Amino acid sequence: MFAATTYAARRHALAQQVGSGLILLLGNTDSPMNYADNIYPFRQDSSFLYCFGLDLPGLAGLIDIDADRVTLFGNDGDLDSIVWTGPLASLAEQGQAVAVSHTQPLAQLEAVLAQARTAGRAIHYLPPYRAEQRLWLSELLGQPVGALDAGVSEPLTQAMIALRSIKSAEEIAQMENALEVAARMHTLALRASKPGVREQEVVGLMSGLAQSQGRQLAYPIIFSRDGHVLHNHGHGYTLQAGDLVVNDAGAESPLHYASDITRTIPVGGRFDERQRVVYQAVLDAQLAAIAAMQPGISYREVHDHAARVLVAGVAPLALFKASAEEVVHSGAYALLFPHGLGHHIGLDVHDMEALGEDRVGYGEGVVRSQDFGRRSLRLGKPLRAGNVVTVEPGAYFIPALIERWEAEDKFRGLINYASFKACQEFGGIRIEDDVLVTAEGARVLGTPIAKTVAEVEALGV
Repeated sequence: MFAATTYAARRHALAQQVGSGLILLLGNTDSPMNYADNIYPFRQDSSFLYCFGLDLPGLAGLIDIDADRVTLFGNDGDLDSIVWTGPLASLAEQGQAVAVSHTQPLAQLEAVLAQARTAGRAIHYLPPYRAEQRLWLSELLGQPVGALDAGVSEPLTQAMIALRSIKSAEEIAQMENALEVAARMHTLALRASKPGVREQEVVGLMSGLAQSQGRQLAYPIIFSRDGHVLHNHGHGYTLQAGDLVVNDAGAESPLHYASDITRTIPVGGRFDERQRVVYQAVLDAQLAAIAAMQPGISYREVHDHAARVLVAGVAPLALFKASAEEVVHSGAYALLFPHGLGHHIGLDVHDMEALGEDRVGYGEGVVRSQDFGRRSLRLGKPLRAGNVVTVEPGAYFIPALIERWEAEDKFRGLINYASFKACQEFGGIRIEDDVLVTAEGARVLGTPIAKTVAEVEALGV
């Protein structure tokens, strides 16, 4: 954990922004896979972690803003639980570790909240996202499950987003710790991706490396020669020379801060000429986006800038019939680049999106576009110093999308469908790094991971 004073300061800042009432933050509980004692690996709620830092199930925190009092609710282990889990710190000891001096048994939380409701006090809570959490919250508040969303506290949600969006130096250190493991995972994968190797073997090597360091994966690994399927979690293909493999993999730090890195691997160690053109266009788009990032610029502007560089870079393939400016302005570029440039990253790989994607990524005069491609941009609003975001442009040849757009006669004057169809067995390319917005611009976090053509080919032979 961070120092106890860190969590105290975060709770104080949260209370100051919300103003009055009670702030209820529920930790996560164990979740069964197929029966009660066979559980999924535990992952604590990230907002609870941010404010209380305790990585154990069955806890809740209550911040009484008006009384300036914080209470940790939970249970001490009994003899039966100790037999199975071993000794655990008492609830009081857990509270002391995060600067909370008041603790109560978990069973008393419902009565405390009922008393507050009777007194007409506001109870602020965040959007629930797990079924177990929704049921627990329903019981605690005496509200039907279906009524919970309407009662979500907008002041608390916006305050949590504002605080978690700006990363401290100690948070950046955690993210770079996670990136060190991710760098090793990606280098291992690049060297292991040889003709005749099954995708699952490489995924297993990366997963095992993370586990050997005591880390959880930040998300299920995407490792596929079908890189045009953006979130492809199938790993059944045997690699062949000439394949391109999109490898999107990251690990968590000891305190659960995420890394999210993508590299594209030429199986056999060399890009062919067409692959080289597209790869360099994607890389140039990523580098241009990072160079453009600074406080105050909207991430939607950065997205469009990256798209223009990408479209200009693939000019040798004659995919489009007009200037990059016209192609991007029209939206025709999304046939090649159908997703957003990136998202916040921190305690969640898509940081804070449980609080509402539009709340996190939009506002401040920026409204989500409904255009294909831009509507998938998770972050559009102006950047601020202290934000950490992913920068992940890509180029994909998606046969079903090409066929659909051609049948609908979309952008006929801008898109050369014959050239797209000539590439429909290509697959996809994505390059992604985690980037800190600074007062002066931006800095790529972590140990550099091979991404130029020369660097990738040197490691892949």
